[in-house]
Amino acid sequence: MKDLVKFIAQALVDNPDQVQVKEIEGEQTSVIELKVAKEDLGKVIGKQGRTARAIRTILSAASTKIRKRSVLEILE
Repeated sequence: MKDLVKFIAQALVDNPDQVQVKEIEGEQTSVIELKVAKEDLGKVIGKQGRTARAIRTILSAASTKIRKRSVLEILE
C-alpha cells in the first residue's frame, strides 16, 4: 500500500524526490501518512479535495483485496 501511494503522489507533484510515505500498521488497519513539499500540497489535495478522495478510493479498493483497512492522512 505504501508503494502504491508513493507512486501516485510522485506522478502528481513537481518535486517527486520530496515525497515521503510512512506506514503505521495495526492489526486490522494501517495508517499511511503522506508528506509532500509545501508547494505541491494543493496538487495532492486537488480542487475541493477531489484528488485526495480519488487516492483514498484507490487505496480502499486495493486494501480490500488484502482484507485490511487502510487510511490515508496527508500531512502538511
